[in-house]
Amino acid sequence: MYRLFVAIELPEWVKAELSSLSFGLPNVNWVSDEQLHLTLRFIGEVDDIQFDEIAQALTEVQLDPFDLVLEGVGTFPPRGTPTVLWVGVEKSEPLLQLRRRVESALHQAGVPPEGRKFSPHITLARLKDAPMSRLGPFLTGNALFKLEPFEIEEFHLFSSKLTPKGAIHTLEQTYSLLD
Repeated sequence: MYRLFVAIELPEWVKAELSSLSFGLPNVNWVSDEQLHLTLRFIGEVDDIQFDEIAQALTEVQLDPFDLVLEGVGTFPPRGTPTVLWVGVEKSEPLLQLRRRVESALHQAGVPPEGRKFSPHITLARLKDAPMSRLGPFLTGNALFKLEPFEIEEFHLFSSKLTPKGAIHTLEQTYSLLD
C-alpha cells in the first residue's frame, strides 16, 4: 500500500527563506526544509494497481510553466484553536489550472474527488501547545512576508510513511510542465 500526495517541490532558496521564519514560537513542530512543499492533492492509501494507474494518469497533465509567489502567513483552522502555521500563495490562475488538471487525471484513475476546497499554502509548523500570546505577534510581525516569483516547471507524486517522528516523504515520480 502507498499513502500518496501530489505536490510542487520548492527551490532551495525558497526553502531557505521559509526556514528563516521558523523561530520565535516555542512548543511547535517546525517542518524541516526537506519536507517543505505545496500540496496540490492529498490522495491517501492506494494499492499497487491504483498506484500505477495514478502515476500513468498524471503523465497526461499538460500546462505551460508558470511563476508562483509566496506571501503572508496564517493559521488553520480559521476559527478555533490553530493547529497549523502556514505561508500563503498569491492568487494564481495557472496554479488553479494545474490543480484542476491533476484532479481530473486522478478522477480518470478512479480516485474520488477531494471533499474540501483547495487552499494553496506551505505548512511551516504544526501547533500543539504554542502559546497564543506569542502566536499573534508572530503573525503580525510576518504579515508582509513576500518572496520574489519563482518558476514552476514540474510537479511530483510522493508517497508518505507516517512514523512516530513524523512523515517520511519519498519522491515517486516527476512530471515536467516543459514540452
